[in-house]
Amino acid sequence: MRAARLIKMVLLLQSRPSMTAAELARELEVSERTVTRDAQALSEAGVPVYADRGRAGGYRLIGGYRTRLTGLARSEAEALFLSGVPGALREMGLEDAASAARLKVSAALLPSLRDASRTSAQRFHLDAPNWFTEPKSPELLPAVAEAVWDDRRVSARYRGRESEGEGYVERELEPYGLVLKAGVWYLCARVADGGSFRVYRIDRFTAVTAGEARFERDEEFDLPGFWAERAEQFARSILRAEVVVRLSGDGVRRLPYVVDPASAREALAAAEAAHEDGWLTVTLPVESEQVAHTQLAGLGPEVEVLAPESLRARFAEDARRLGRLYGT
Repeated sequence: MRAARLIKMVLLLQSRPSMTAAELARELEVSERTVTRDAQALSEAGVPVYADRGRAGGYRLIGGYRTRLTGLARSEAEALFLSGVPGALREMGLEDAASAARLKVSAALLPSLRDASRTSAQRFHLDAPNWFTEPKSPELLPAVAEAVWDDRRVSARYRGRESEGEGYVERELEPYGLVLKAGVWYLCARVADGGSFRVYRIDRFTAVTAGEARFERDEEFDLPGFWAERAEQFARSILRAEVVVRLSGDGVRRLPYVVDPASAREALAAAEAAHEDGWLTVTLPVESEQVAHTQLAGLGPEVEVLAPESLRARFAEDARRLGRLYGT
């Protein structure tokens, strides 16, 4: 533990002209007294750490000292490619590996380029979760992520869909990849011993145990392509009903913002020409009548439901209630 901290301290000093004891303590997550002891230990080991006294003082390396401890470990190299998504790294338990990798890269750069990580971080930031949702990191995500990195089979227990009457299910899985979608983590895995590829929500896992056995990855498996295909299938699978509506010009423009955008575009493209009054009749796939009622209500008077009659009756009742609230 201390050896790793001393190496990190040397890399920090190598990547910057000087650092105060407070700055080093913050980076190393130790006390300033520990920083002082570590600096003395490095000096005794032959690393030329020099301490400048006074308010503007700090620690620095002298004599152009350069360490050769800049080779990236495999875990650090892999984490480095994910350094643009710091939240995801933290949730998967890879933050320390990414930090070490960035330090080693910075130490290997020319002095004029060592602020590249800071300047890029000030110009690009990824915030994955949706608005108005509180992101929660699944407790078992680090264990799943470790199995993904190591290609290890896992024994998993997870909650099935309550709406479909599924209880707890246990399976042996070959974890191929993780996907972070709108703040929700998913595992793309193959059922062990030649089973099919499936998608699992990480927050539904109640137990995950990684075994010693590794599995042979299918080299033709393409995670982005697989996810795109399954995401499209899922979006279409939940659209099990249809409604017929009339839309004003403003309603046509706003439709993709209140229902599934892809379905809205397809429905609008398949619609016949607008009527003389400028309204357009559209047959729209929806998840259910209840969901359609909630979504289409966002269009207000820019939409008229023609079918089914039960949904039209809902909107008629909405109109009567609004009339009573606001006066006729």
